[in-house]
Amino acid sequence: MEGWRQLSHNLLVAPQTSMKNMEKELLCPVCQEMYKQPLVLPCTHNVCQACAREVLGQQGYIGHGGDPSSEPTSPASTPSTRSPRLSRRTLPKPDRLDRLLKSGFGTYPGRKRGALHPQTIIFPCPACQGDVELGERGLSGLFRNLTLERVVERYRQSVSVGGAILCQVCKPPPLEATKGCTECRATFCNECFKLFHPWGTQKAQHEPTLPTLSFRPKGLMCPDHKEEVTHYCKTCQRLVCQLCRVRRTHSGHKITPVLSAYQALKDKLTKSLAYILGNQDTVQTQICELEETIRHTEVSGQQAKEEVSQLVRGLGAVLEEKRASLLQAIEECQQERLSRLSAQIHEHQSLLDGSGLVGYAQEVLKETDQPCFVQAAKQLHNRIARATEALQTFRPAASSSFRHCQLDVGREMKLLTELNFLRVPEAPVIDTQRTFAYDQIFLCWRLPPHSPPAWHYTVEFRRTDVPAQPGPARWQRREEVRGTSALLENPDTGSVYVLRVRGCNKAGYGEYSEDVHLHTPPAPVLHFFLDGRWGASRERLAISKDQRAVRSIPGLPLLLAAERLLTGCHLSVDVVLGDVAVTQGRSYWACAVDPASYLVKVGVGLESKLQESFQGAPDVISPRYDPDSGHDSGAEDATVEALPPFAFLTIGMGKILLGSGASSNAGLTGRDGPAASCTVPLPPRLGICLDYERGRVSFLDAVSFRGLLECPLDCSGPVCPAFCFIGGGAVQLQEPVGTKPERKVTIGGFAKLD
Repeated sequence: MEGWRQLSHNLLVAPQTSMKNMEKELLCPVCQEMYKQPLVLPCTHNVCQACAREVLGQQGYIGHGGDPSSEPTSPASTPSTRSPRLSRRTLPKPDRLDRLLKSGFGTYPGRKRGALHPQTIIFPCPACQGDVELGERGLSGLFRNLTLERVVERYRQSVSVGGAILCQVCKPPPLEATKGCTECRATFCNECFKLFHPWGTQKAQHEPTLPTLSFRPKGLMCPDHKEEVTHYCKTCQRLVCQLCRVRRTHSGHKITPVLSAYQALKDKLTKSLAYILGNQDTVQTQICELEETIRHTEVSGQQAKEEVSQLVRGLGAVLEEKRASLLQAIEECQQERLSRLSAQIHEHQSLLDGSGLVGYAQEVLKETDQPCFVQAAKQLHNRIARATEALQTFRPAASSSFRHCQLDVGREMKLLTELNFLRVPEAPVIDTQRTFAYDQIFLCWRLPPHSPPAWHYTVEFRRTDVPAQPGPARWQRREEVRGTSALLENPDTGSVYVLRVRGCNKAGYGEYSEDVHLHTPPAPVLHFFLDGRWGASRERLAISKDQRAVRSIPGLPLLLAAERLLTGCHLSVDVVLGDVAVTQGRSYWACAVDPASYLVKVGVGLESKLQESFQGAPDVISPRYDPDSGHDSGAEDATVEALPPFAFLTIGMGKILLGSGASSNAGLTGRDGPAASCTVPLPPRLGICLDYERGRVSFLDAVSFRGLLECPLDCSGPVCPAFCFIGGGAVQLQEPVGTKPERKVTIGGFAKLD
């Protein structure tokens, strides 16, 4: 109790001690001076009434500045004594002014005559930089913030802003005012107050107040009806009077007395302020942390500048080196061409009359000694012939063009133009079509098209079906995953995992992907292959090379049977088994059935019963074939309590047939009536869960793990997976996520390796 009293005392004392530190809270965002008759905008910010009128005038609204009579008539507010703050008001931004003018405002003030819709006045709030709708009445529909006015007045008195307030009716020199009158809207000294409020008159009933330069009404008045506000509308978050309360505008709104709103808001504000004052150490710690962050930001920013400068200088050095090498290549090519052209010029100069080769030839022709002439002229003739050929086929020895030295820098310029800071990778998108859980969890993802590249990824996962521990959720991580897929080994069976992934590059880690939830199988996954050595008709069943898929191909026997359908002929059942038999524990496997299959049965059965049924395969062509031969479930030779040796789920034409009970799908040829059965859509994958000890088989949707059917099963011997076909159909076993196991064959209770 004593602590609460101390806290209440602090709440009362704190405003007095911090009065001098809150000046920035009392400045108008337009004129940057203390508020004078502040108005509350719909965005909850405040602005001086005079400033608001001037802003609206600049926007082209004339006559919407509120009631002129609300302007105080005290000497402090007259034009002759008003401060020159209007000349320093900040003008609205040009883009906002253009946007308002394009909307049609400012061309004609007020409502147009004959207009269907009244003009809505838009006020650009200088605090939040947003456009606020003032409605049709403009500033006349806003409340004055009397509380803020009182705070400004107390602040002025505490810091003695503007000096003493003088009496407004005294003869010069005026005395210091000691009282004020709200009704007279003036300040008085003691003598003048008595003079202007004589005893026995109506003015004597005026209540004196403290001297002030801004006279306020006694209470808030409704701007629409000039009535005192008495209620608060929670829906509109606005004070209303009695007339507003009964008007259609507030019909159906939550309206409470202003006393209740006052008490509730005061309690909230008091509690919030008490919390802040009670956690001053935390505030100071956070301030220190922010200051330390500022220092780190300055250091990191300087380091980033140096790194960028160093990298750009490196690029400049590479470009300078490349420039030098290219210029050297051009220089060498130029010198080589000049030397060849100079040699060609020298040869041609020797052909001029009286110089070089021509002069020498003329002198040789003067030789009269025939043997000597022949000896000297033979070599000279070859040179003259070459010179003659050069004159006839003249071409410069080198080209003057350097087009082969042109550079294509378009790609490089584009790269330099697009040079920018490396961004972190965007949140990856998990591929839900390729992500699944089987014997292991396979997670696949991709980056958005315009995402920066990722060097590696971090995969996080956790179980959601474990008891929650105090504190944040603990994730398991796989760091530095290369590629866009990951394999999570040895997940717990029958659990729900939530997974997420994020990328990383030199800029840091990006955002996490959306969480994806995966159900793991309810039991350990059984790996097996299809075995076509028992009961599979090679004419009608085709097993793939990897022995994980089988297709039923209807041939001539099916056509012949179709001819005899009206004569009582029945189709045979082609069965293929798995090469593994289960003798204990719980096992799970999944497969996909082609939706176009005519009739497929997926399930399990006793190995001995399945082999017996294969040994006496019926003839489909014979009209004497008896479908009720006792080989469907063995139920005729057993007691009522005996468990069925088979448990199958019937699929056909993209539907699953669900019987009224487990026994409806217990045989190969069940004959339930249509009234006792229903169908459900075929899921992409079917799951089969065998509980050998309990003697139960569950069929599930392998995608959502929703249960479809649960059947009893005779587990007195080895139980094999089995697939039955009537007509065309196909089944594909689900591939194991991890390494394929060794092929084990267990038939007749003995296991061996292929």
